[in-house]
Amino acid sequence: MAEIWQLDGALQEIAGKVAAGERLDREDALTLYRSNDLLALGYLSAVVKKRRHGERVYFAVNHHLNYSNVCVNGCRFCAFSRAPGEAGAYTLSLDAVEAKLFRMKELGVRELHIVGGLNPELDLGYFEKLLRRAREILPGVTLKALTAVEVDFLARRHGLSITEVLSRLKEAGLDCLPGGGAEVFAPRVRELICPRKISGDKWLAIHAAAHRLGIPTNATLLYGHLETVAERVDHLLALRRLQDETGGFLSFVPLAFHPRNTALAGQVKECPTGFDDLKTIAIARLLLDNFPHVKAYWVMLGPKIAQIALHFGADDLEGTVVEEKITHSAGAESPEWLARQELVELIRTAGYVPVERDALYNTVREGF
Repeated sequence: MAEIWQLDGALQEIAGKVAAGERLDREDALTLYRSNDLLALGYLSAVVKKRRHGERVYFAVNHHLNYSNVCVNGCRFCAFSRAPGEAGAYTLSLDAVEAKLFRMKELGVRELHIVGGLNPELDLGYFEKLLRRAREILPGVTLKALTAVEVDFLARRHGLSITEVLSRLKEAGLDCLPGGGAEVFAPRVRELICPRKISGDKWLAIHAAAHRLGIPTNATLLYGHLETVAERVDHLLALRRLQDETGGFLSFVPLAFHPRNTALAGQVKECPTGFDDLKTIAIARLLLDNFPHVKAYWVMLGPKIAQIALHFGADDLEGTVVEEKITHSAGAESPEWLARQELVELIRTAGYVPVERDALYNTVREGF
């Protein structure tokens, strides 16, 4: 890392920490955000990434299943949800879900991502049946289902503890939890964008409970709306502290906010810039030293920025996705899905080795 000593100003000390494998602190992260030397941030984050993964970059042949867009929360950043009875509201019957599962089997799906709204008509039994049918129809597929927000909703609906709900879901076939619902942990921000949603502390507590049950999870940050840079950093540090305690997080997924068709569109006119996207991914890789993986979620970034992000600390391109509805409801212009070979080519032409994985990062195939 001789090149790092050519850096100017405050980045010098941080580069020394990175070279020595030392943990960065809050002030380091703020310094990185204040820097406009994007290539330096990319270089440093790439060093950390390659220490962990060498030239390997991961992706999954996966499918999203949004079982319902009915939601009682009405978050201001969300363009996907509908109130009960509102025009455009839908809920999939278990038979409709089953038909989708058989189509997924034909596609060779290895990971199923299941999320939706807080629909008061759906009880825990619906999700237990859904998971069991998925396990029967798609044996060997990893099931990543229900955010912490959905788990909390089911616990309150049935008068059960979080642990009881998670245990029943695990018994029905749940492999891991997605990272949605985290948004930004800062209470100030949550009051502005999702006042009815569970608190950041509750989100962390639910993920901690999952980890104690042996259920790994992902983590997210929704950035580019009403949050400050300091609030982003504090969010990342809260995730790092929990990972120190439990070791249960698989990956971190930065999510770029898309304002179109949301209640925040009048206040937030544009998506984050590509510069902000790459800086946020790089800083996450540098700060989250105990997270195995950082994703470049191409659905929100677009495939080209996601590909560049592989040189800014990201080691995972998510997957084929298929039928993504949530981000596209907010005006995302990315494709709704990418074929396996397209992901392989994005990774290979960026100079890395494509590795197909499942939701738990078990290798399915390497050496395309």
